[in-house]
Amino acid sequence: MSEKTSVTPYSDTDISKKVQVTSMFDKIAPYYDNLNRILSLGIDVLWRRKAIKLLKAEQPQSILDIATGTADLAIEAALVIKPKKIIAMDISANMLKIGEEKVQKKGLDQVIKLELGDSENLHYEANSFDAVMAAFGVRNFENLDKGLAEMLRVLRPGGTLMVLEFSKPRHFPLKQLFHIYFKYILPVIGKIRSKDQKAYKYLYESVQVFPDYENFTDILKKLGYAQANYHILSGGICTIYIAKK
Repeated sequence: MSEKTSVTPYSDTDISKKVQVTSMFDKIAPYYDNLNRILSLGIDVLWRRKAIKLLKAEQPQSILDIATGTADLAIEAALVIKPKKIIAMDISANMLKIGEEKVQKKGLDQVIKLELGDSENLHYEANSFDAVMAAFGVRNFENLDKGLAEMLRVLRPGGTLMVLEFSKPRHFPLKQLFHIYFKYILPVIGKIRSKDQKAYKYLYESVQVFPDYENFTDILKKLGYAQANYHILSGGICTIYIAKK
């Protein structure tokens, strides 16, 4: 990846982005869900709901949820799509611990299996899943192309990729408001609530360099995905990407 797309949470160290991201999420895991609700004004719940509604049309029975975090997307998929199985994996053990508690509380532990793993080096066999999905995770990949290629590899022929990710609004005044909120206000709230201002400064920076909209679908097509398209949410603050194998 180019230097431009490889921002890291803690720029004052030479440790790899993957290790930094793992450390960051392990650190903020106890505050992650509440912060998401506060920082997005609860809209992130609606974004996930819309994404799963689109995926439901494909009726996948085996789903891999990449960078599952605390398993919000996996839980929504289990409740709405009702597949036979969902494997929800993440690189952060602390995030998975919280996700496991939520899955058990919902009584979904027979459907959702949480696993520790590296999204860019999946240990699953090729052609294993009807759908592969990720919410707010792919921009944290150390190597975006490698991670997306791995997701393609484990998809069965005809299977569906669904990615939900932050994007940059293009139009006034949302573009300017988004910039002010994410760059200046969000890190302050993050510092107060999670004691880690850098994690939320990184959120802004990672969104700024992420190849969104047609730039992302072009990457998917280059890697071999078909029918790649996107659906803009909330004026461009978030985007759903859908593609096929």
